[in-house]
Amino acid sequence: MEHVSATATLDARGTLTGWSEGARRLTGYPAEEVVGRPARDLLARELPPGALSELSGKAVLRHRDGSAVTVPLRGCPLLGADGTPGGYAVTVESPDERPLLLTGETFQQSSLSMFVHDTRERCLRANDTAQRMLGLPEEELIGRRLPEVVEGVDADDSGFLRHLRQVVDTGRSVRYETLTPAASRLGEHAWTIEMWPLRDTSGEVTAVAVAGFESTEQHRTRQRLALLNEAATGIGTSLDVVRTAEELIGILVPRFTDFATVDLLDWVLGAEEPLAVPAEDIVLRRVAHRSAATGLPKPSVRPGDTDVYPPCSAPARALREGRPVLTGPGDPDFDRWMRTRNELFPAGRAFRDRVSSTLAVPLRARGTTMGVATAMRVSPRGPFGPEDIALAEELASRAAVCVDNARRFARERSTALALQHSLLPRGLPGQSAVEVAHRYLPSGSAAGIGGDWFDVIPLSGSRVALVVGDVVGHGIPSSATMGRLCTAVRTLADVDLPPDELLTHLDDLVAHLAADGGDEVAELGATCLYAVYDPVTGRLGLASAGHPPPVLVLPDGTTRLVPVSPGPPLGVGGLPFEATEAVLPEGTVVALYTDGLLEDPDHDVDRATTELCQALTAPTGSLDALCDGVLKSVLPADPRDDVALLLARTRTLGTGQVATWNVSPDPAQVADVRRSVMERLTAWDLDEAAFVTELVVSELVTNAIRYGEPPVQLRLIRDHTLICEVSDGSSTSPHLRRAHAYDEGGRGLLLVAQLTQRWGSRQTGDGKTIWAEQTLPPL
Repeated sequence: MEHVSATATLDARGTLTGWSEGARRLTGYPAEEVVGRPARDLLARELPPGALSELSGKAVLRHRDGSAVTVPLRGCPLLGADGTPGGYAVTVESPDERPLLLTGETFQQSSLSMFVHDTRERCLRANDTAQRMLGLPEEELIGRRLPEVVEGVDADDSGFLRHLRQVVDTGRSVRYETLTPAASRLGEHAWTIEMWPLRDTSGEVTAVAVAGFESTEQHRTRQRLALLNEAATGIGTSLDVVRTAEELIGILVPRFTDFATVDLLDWVLGAEEPLAVPAEDIVLRRVAHRSAATGLPKPSVRPGDTDVYPPCSAPARALREGRPVLTGPGDPDFDRWMRTRNELFPAGRAFRDRVSSTLAVPLRARGTTMGVATAMRVSPRGPFGPEDIALAEELASRAAVCVDNARRFARERSTALALQHSLLPRGLPGQSAVEVAHRYLPSGSAAGIGGDWFDVIPLSGSRVALVVGDVVGHGIPSSATMGRLCTAVRTLADVDLPPDELLTHLDDLVAHLAADGGDEVAELGATCLYAVYDPVTGRLGLASAGHPPPVLVLPDGTTRLVPVSPGPPLGVGGLPFEATEAVLPEGTVVALYTDGLLEDPDHDVDRATTELCQALTAPTGSLDALCDGVLKSVLPADPRDDVALLLARTRTLGTGQVATWNVSPDPAQVADVRRSVMERLTAWDLDEAAFVTELVVSELVTNAIRYGEPPVQLRLIRDHTLICEVSDGSSTSPHLRRAHAYDEGGRGLLLVAQLTQRWGSRQTGDGKTIWAEQTLPPL
């Protein structure tokens, strides 16, 4: 009985004697498996009462895959020769025949890949789609586990088989996504798998149904979105060109490609202006690369080296055309490029022979092409597609903006550093008041170079000014502002103002600059510490404009902070600055610094100051070594600000180097003073300086007596120069003037200016001091 209707015949004892093709489709059993068996074996549950007597009713049949099939049946007796029933023909009632047949057809013809597995993970059924997907007929699948027929598929204990056992053990359906590698029978695809239990009439799980549909596009879309999201936070974490290129490579390999490189034009890594892309061979510098493939030689070009790309190469084409270039085997340009690479670098031939697709994307930002990112896939991985090109463009665009930002930052940092170095003292001027050592460390943070500065300024009378300051903020504006303040301090120091008065004038200057042009100092703020050390008296006078106090290291090894009153930062205006004085024994180390030395997010300022004091007491052979030791001990691992450190070890001038005379306000005393000075010069073995010194002393003392007010005092200081100082009680400063031909006076100071190295005057608490310096031959 081989026709399409679902029909079966039974003998009088209920044994199946015939089985149609329609019955096979309905139940899954072929004729050879059911003929000769009792029909009752196919029932999933007992027939309802009256069905046998009426030869009609709904029956629940057990499908071959373990599921239950409910069908309306009608029986027809088959009469024998004696007119008694010798058997029965059972058919599906015609009104419901089509829906019943569709149950099997739905499984067999479904567009989903569908399987039925028994509780021991063996395949019982596979529909047409599953057979086409695997390229195997159902006969080769039935009775076997999936790993036995499909190599490379996700079928180990972490995937397919584990989920099958989970459904059998728990009786609950599961849904998961899996990936098949490019080397597998299924190829590189993503699949969504759903499994659910099949139960018998008692509710026991007898089989597991499996349905799978390809979700490669959805998976790749999610992958692309994940890469873009990761790129948004993972590319450009620092303002470093090489680090940014490495971050792009880390995004691309291995999820997007098997091998990737970033090559940049040389000017990008320097401070030059952007240059045009060459028309012929292009020289690029390898910045970063990475390979996901194993067992291959190292790339022929190492990071930091340059490579020449011929016009036919994908990177050169992408740079010239300003668009992505997709190429691969079969493209004449690609084949020519590979032949050239094989001739130059034969060790990499094994890798190049496996390349299935190459994608080169230019790195462009703000209309400037800076380099190219190249990605290569090797077989069996599939080639790049249109969606991959769009993704690569987006990733390259983000990376290019970050590279350009890093390039601009490096250029600005280089400019600011050069400006700052040009403004900081290169070689400290000769003076004998202190021995100095200094360090300046520019900030390495993304904020840029700051505005820290220091200076050592020789003053009259062998004194020296020690200056340290800090302009809040970073970049070229801070460096330029620092230069203006540094120049202003030198100018005011030349006037020889006391520390508190100097800061007052500097504060006024900053306020005027801000009022005239909105200067950055007023907007960002600036601090300054100005100190003056006198080696004759051993006194240190200083004042602070919002700057940290200096640390003193006394000769006995003890340390202390100078109790200076911290005035307001520069530019605030309206508040006074207070001067502080301290008498220092010879050999005291004065440490001036900017706040970047003490800024550590893990330590408070008090603890950092304590560490600084401890570091300053470390035994070293020189001040330079002490500077290095302090920075190593105190400086945070990742300084966020510039650091300036100035160390000065004090010296004193002995009584044998200083001579002082109190002069009566009588012109007749000038001759006696000259005679005493000549005797002192002879004792100092400076007879060759006698003529000029005698003239200078005579002129300055006479002027003090004639135009000044008592008391008048003369002081000679023998240092690396010979200094003559005359003090009186008047605050009126002298000035040079041009004497006319018949004038009897007015030429004295002009002679002093002509015969000495330099001269000047300074105001004191009791009046003024006129001084002049002469050069001395080296000892």
